[in-house]
Amino acid sequence: MAITNRILDEDAAPATPVSLDGVFDALGRSPFRRRCGLAAAERAYLERKGLAVVLRHARDFIDRRLAPRQPPNDGRQTPFRGHPAFVAQHATATCCRCCLAKWHRIPRGHALTEPECQYVVAVIERWLRGQARQLHRRGRS
Repeated sequence: MAITNRILDEDAAPATPVSLDGVFDALGRSPFRRRCGLAAAERAYLERKGLAVVLRHARDFIDRRLAPRQPPNDGRQTPFRGHPAFVAQHATATCCRCCLAKWHRIPRGHALTEPECQYVVAVIERWLRGQARQLHRRGRS
């Protein structure tokens, strides 16, 4: 099942659906986004706490730092390190409202809806699962 983002743009015209595959293809062409990866401490945290806990934390970060209509310090609210979800947010362009608008077509100027928050968490989850698969493969080599 393809997850898409069917959000209305600022002019209330239907936005073009954004598929996760399309977003991840585009992110893969960005030199900055491609450089993002979990450091040893964040990998250990993810392994110790598990994906479900990290995703609960991610949802809390989204609700507090990204979902408000005008998030405080927008553009600078997401640290680059310190938690796997933070790294995932930068890797997936879900770190600020400007990146959400540019990469995911979720416009600024409104509080994120529940489906938008779920979409952001799904994007983060996909990236974290990809990181976990890479680590698993490296561990077997």
